[in-house]
Amino acid sequence: MKTIKIAGVPEHFNLPWYLSIDNKEFESQNIDLLWTDVPEGTGKMCQMLRDGETDIAVILTEGIVKDILAGNPTKIVQVYVDSPLIWGIHVAAKSNYKTLADIENTKIAISRLGSGSQLMAYVNANNQGWETNSLQFEIVNTIDGAVEALTNGTADYFMWERFMTKPLVDKGIFRKIADCPTPWPCFVIAVRDEISEKEPEAIQKILNIINKKTASFKSIPNIDSILAQKYHQKTADIQEWLSLTEWSQRQLSKEMLNNIQNQLLELKIIDKIGTFDEIVKTV
Repeated sequence: MKTIKIAGVPEHFNLPWYLSIDNKEFESQNIDLLWTDVPEGTGKMCQMLRDGETDIAVILTEGIVKDILAGNPTKIVQVYVDSPLIWGIHVAAKSNYKTLADIENTKIAISRLGSGSQLMAYVNANNQGWETNSLQFEIVNTIDGAVEALTNGTADYFMWERFMTKPLVDKGIFRKIADCPTPWPCFVIAVRDEISEKEPEAIQKILNIINKKTASFKSIPNIDSILAQKYHQKTADIQEWLSLTEWSQRQLSKEMLNNIQNQLLELKIIDKIGTFDEIVKTV
């Protein structure tokens, strides 16, 4: 039995992995796939890949592209979710901020440096025509930290996946003032180079299993109710989320990688463009 470590956010996108592990689908291929939930998100997973704390990460595209270019010895082996991530832009429910214009030049809560919540703050600022060089950040680590920061005023707004954050809106803790979709496929599967080289067959088996699961995921009986119960969501919200979400079983194309890098370069999130072979590995 080969042991492979994998990490991802504890969100609805990753239920296909949980189901495949629970059904012993990896075990049947002689793979002990050890899943770790990482509520801190992409910045933390980049560090885990660098430190060998995980072998695989299901991770935000923009975050891992940036970190590979910064020396993370990892490659993208596949797109996991093809549709954009819809980031909700949230303020404290009792704050005086009502519109996007109100939050220009205010402090942004982010999970950590290099996280999606930071990178998408640049995307949103650029979309609004704001000065991106002067964005101010407050590191809050998790969504619970964001609740604390926005409630006590140490930060002013927080960007996080819209549907996972909606229960906080429904409870009157946050108020959503806008959405900001990613201009690229939102999640990819990234593997440390050492593991890709040592265990290519195991990685291919893992991808085959998860691709089969995601291809049929929406047709699982009562999947909307299962997701709603597990992630404390309203069934109607999950149904809307499912209608907007498309999983992928394909590799990141050169054209899409160039598109992502050009946008990240324009936003000054990266300072150079990498080659396809530096960032992507065909399994």
